[in-house]
Amino acid sequence: MESESPRPELSVVIPCYNEGKVLPFLRARLLETLNQHELSWEIILVDDGSKDDTCEQLRQMNAEDPRFKVVVLSRNFGHQSAISAGLACARGNAVGIMDADLQDPPEILAQAFQKLREGYDVVYAVRRKRKENFLKKSAYAIFYRLLRTVADVEIPLDSGDFCLMRRPVVIALNRMPERNVFLRGLRAWAGFRQIGLEYERAARAAGETKYPFRKLLRLATDGVFAFSTLPLRIASWLGVCALVCSVVAGTFVLFWRVFEFRFMGYTAHELPGWAALVDGILFLGGLQFLMLGCIGEYIGRIYTEVKQRPRWLARDAIGFDRATEERVLPPL
Repeated sequence: MESESPRPELSVVIPCYNEGKVLPFLRARLLETLNQHELSWEIILVDDGSKDDTCEQLRQMNAEDPRFKVVVLSRNFGHQSAISAGLACARGNAVGIMDADLQDPPEILAQAFQKLREGYDVVYAVRRKRKENFLKKSAYAIFYRLLRTVADVEIPLDSGDFCLMRRPVVIALNRMPERNVFLRGLRAWAGFRQIGLEYERAARAAGETKYPFRKLLRLATDGVFAFSTLPLRIASWLGVCALVCSVVAGTFVLFWRVFEFRFMGYTAHELPGWAALVDGILFLGGLQFLMLGCIGEYIGRIYTEVKQRPRWLARDAIGFDRATEERVLPPL
């Protein structure tokens, strides 16, 4: 264990899951970029339960350069939880977040650092152009615009987790108790002085994507449900619509019976009991939707908080000082 060390000017949090093929390129790009600037830095690499040689490579990176520090999670907790683990360990006055696949170019960090010097608290990267297939680009565009429409806070369009933040913002994020994390939403909710920085998102430097459609859909669902109560309100709206339909249907049946006109080849007297049955089902169904929607408004808020499970668990922390290790690792 290391003793307490001076706080670096910059920390960069990088979640890693089965990134063994890209890590040599990542290390070279980081060293080339960060060594050009006269500032102290550390890289927090979070192994999110990798099944390849990612963990071994990360340990070797720390052995060769102690500025590369490693958090090894006890299993795969997911991209957002891995970022949360890195933020909990980062000690820099400024803290950046980027992916390991080099689709987020580390060269942008220097431009973002300059924006912090201008007085901004958060500099988030905005994807001006993506080198991905048309279907995936379209899905991203639709999601961000849908999220901005339904969210209770204004989340910038086409902005991902790639960003640079001052330490007070990181402290605020670490204090947020949410279990289903959608970091870019929490970052927007936290406020502070924020600005976007456009960049062109590159293709992966090596390896395969760790975010297939299933995981992207899960992340999108977390974003919508964490920052909007619209899905719950839909149940209430369906209930109101069903009630309106039942009133309209009841009025129609009343006129059908009184004026004895034919509907679908029958008069009301030729189908005794049908009218009352259908209208009753519509009315009760509408009431059920309405009440379920009201109850769901409360249950949806309670459910996400009541379990109080930790977002992540670490089984090893390499290269950190004693205070950080004691905070991150579970007691023996």
